[in-house]
Amino acid sequence: MGVHSVSGRLRGSRILLTGASEGIGRALAQDLAARGARLVLAARDPVRLESIAAQCRASGAEAHAVPTDVSDPAACAALVAAAIARLGGLDVLVNNAGATMWARFDAVTDLDIFERLMRVNYLGAVWLTHAALPPLKASRGLVVAVASLAGLTGVPQRSGYAASKHAVVGFFESLRIELESEGVGVTIVAPDFVLSETHRRAAGADGRPLGESPMREGAIMRADECARLVRRAIERRNRLVILSRRGRLGYRLKPFVPRWLDGLAARAIRRGR
Repeated sequence: MGVHSVSGRLRGSRILLTGASEGIGRALAQDLAARGARLVLAARDPVRLESIAAQCRASGAEAHAVPTDVSDPAACAALVAAAIARLGGLDVLVNNAGATMWARFDAVTDLDIFERLMRVNYLGAVWLTHAALPPLKASRGLVVAVASLAGLTGVPQRSGYAASKHAVVGFFESLRIELESEGVGVTIVAPDFVLSETHRRAAGADGRPLGESPMREGAIMRADECARLVRRAIERRNRLVILSRRGRLGYRLKPFVPRWLDGLAARAIRRGR
């Protein structure tokens, strides 16, 4: 599958998707399966992961579950090797696995949160992409980074998460330039708040999961709608896609009215939407 065959249609495309057991990743796996993609799905929870793989197979797609903790560099290399063994190559790598936090920095008592977020959100994507580059160069394929609006601007109470996502954006923007002559595309996707179980597991100030979502879940984007937009970005091999109107507006206006954007981010956190 070459660069042109990935763009515009996904049937038969060989895709490795991390963070596939819930939220955006689960919805994206279902969306890609419905379009005939061949999938290797990764996440930490083997039971939940196999359940989505089974759903994908039930819809007629090829889908393999490979339980993986992306915070482990050896596990990342093994995942890519397993994907190549099962699919015979790789056309698209979707770096979607992620973790988050919800606490003011001056209230944090467990600074290990910041290292954990960097290992999952940033370094996991680095390790996976490094291992996947040879097959992606062979197919003139695509690397996708599911970042966040928090990778483009500061967000209160999510400083460690925003830092990790800023690292993601900076890394993949740089990688895009390096890979341009090799025909490998880089797509960065920046969702706004999306309905996901991840919010309930967000680390609080003490490093423990919150246990409940701080979001107004009825007021934020559904995972299936987010997945549809991510899939469309894959088909079009977009450079950067910001998935909310306020996100696109803020990205354009930040150089001119930065204090206004700070206020917008603060209000979004207070309102949980």
